[in-house]
Amino acid sequence: MTDASSFSLAEIEQIVVMERLHLYNRSIPCGAKAIRKLLEQEGVRPLPSLSTIKRILSRNCLTYGRTGYYPGDENGEWK
Repeated sequence: MTDASSFSLAEIEQIVVMERLHLYNRSIPCGAKAIRKLLEQEGVRPLPSLSTIKRILSRNCLTYGRTGYYPGDENGEWK
């Protein structure tokens, strides 16, 4: 994926989201630990911490097996 280049924070967020969806769509474990391991193997720098990856997933509605934002989320109707 990379040549050990340094990415901006916005690019890191996009990479985390894309890798999460990539893993999820292949029924591969797609939690923060799995994503961090994958980013490390691919040479992504700066390597985000587990807590940063968790915040990125939460901010993009990619938690609990979800694949994104859905209408009604702001009201908690999806629960």
